[in-house]
Amino acid sequence: MVEVLRLFRDNNIGFVVVGRKPGECLGTLSERDCCNAVAEYGTEAPMMRVADIMNRKVATCTTDDLLPYVMAIMTKRRTRHVLVMEGNTPIGVVSIGDVVKHRLDESMRNEQALHEYIAGTGYH
Repeated sequence: MVEVLRLFRDNNIGFVVVGRKPGECLGTLSERDCCNAVAEYGTEAPMMRVADIMNRKVATCTTDDLLPYVMAIMTKRRTRHVLVMEGNTPIGVVSIGDVVKHRLDESMRNEQALHEYIAGTGYH
């Protein structure tokens, strides 16, 4: 587990897909999974294998799924990451940070459109 925590730190990430080869997903591991392992196993946790603490019930979506559906998965599963799959191959990750950024950008665009509407500008 210590190697994974170093990977998280060195790459400024908090989530990885676990597999033996590229394109394979045996599970996922997040900072939260590591914290839970420390809480449960104490000083033994840093020496544990990734396979012993990774999440094997991976939250997934496809590229065809809409954002509200992905948000519902995050809420229901209480996860901050949803793996985007193409068949059995992981092709990306949607994080809670991605969702918040998208919603913030959307909100700011709507606010700007309302300001333009009220001011009578923005029409061509």
